[in-house]
Amino acid sequence: MSKTLNRIAIVGAGLSGLACAAKLIGSGHEVRLFDKARGPGGRMSTRRVETPLGTVAFDHGAQYFTARGASFRAEVARWTAEGLAAPWPAAGPEAWVGVPGMNAPVRALAEGMHVAWGQQVEELVRDGAGWRLRIAGEVSESFDAVVLALPAEQAAALVAGHEAGLAARASASRTDPCWTVMAAYSERLPITADTLGEDAVLGWAARNSAKPGRAGVEAWVVQAAPGWSRDHLEDAPETVIKALLSALSDRAGISLPSPLLVQAHRWRYARSSAGSEQALWSETARLGCCGDWLAGPRVECAWDSGEALARLMTGAQGA
Repeated sequence: MSKTLNRIAIVGAGLSGLACAAKLIGSGHEVRLFDKARGPGGRMSTRRVETPLGTVAFDHGAQYFTARGASFRAEVARWTAEGLAAPWPAAGPEAWVGVPGMNAPVRALAEGMHVAWGQQVEELVRDGAGWRLRIAGEVSESFDAVVLALPAEQAAALVAGHEAGLAARASASRTDPCWTVMAAYSERLPITADTLGEDAVLGWAARNSAKPGRAGVEAWVVQAAPGWSRDHLEDAPETVIKALLSALSDRAGISLPSPLLVQAHRWRYARSSAGSEQALWSETARLGCCGDWLAGPRVECAWDSGEALARLMTGAQGA
């Protein structure tokens, strides 16, 4: 990266954006992150809700992650040493989760970084050789480069009209939606397994309260299969709740009691397809894209993509 490109804006403070930021900051660059969410997590979010029996937590996005590459294995080892991650054998021999919630590692990464939460970037505005961000109708300070750590569909909308190559590659990618139901119960459900696999309606179900570092109220996360989510994307939450809890009941072979609390969340952009490049960078436009829609549909792929973009921007080689 040219020495004139010192101030960098990253739109999206999920794992990919934070991985990119950490590497850029380590190379001496000034980085500002902007995210429309109220706090850290992205698709590694954890929702906490008060009930008459106490606080209940749901990892309602990514359910677990694996660590296969050297860079991410080293990062997960750091998280584990700091008490932020632990293995979860119920999901498989390679499965890990954040502790005490899936968002714990993301929250720790964001600490000490300049992150503006609750800031939805509406438009990228050219400012000479640099960029400004339009947020809530107001234009930000100027940046030398912009990174879009967003789902492909959102990245495509922001780069359209600025960089045709990036826009085309983002527009060609599609991300499956996912309806998720979170249900808490006053007593443990008579289901032996802590995870249940896929059928035509059910994509995944897990006893969230059985994950490492969790305790208290019986909590289940039920996620619809991709096809079902696509077909029912605009259904009312009440309809989705009824359908997914019925699917859980059928899959487990039990009659479910009335939940202590139940909520639904629609992830419009949940599971990405793998692209042919880990990250995209236009030196001419000074625009870059990273995320799991490029590297593959796993948490580790989001990390790899963020690091790969930072390497492209700085001209660094290797891991």
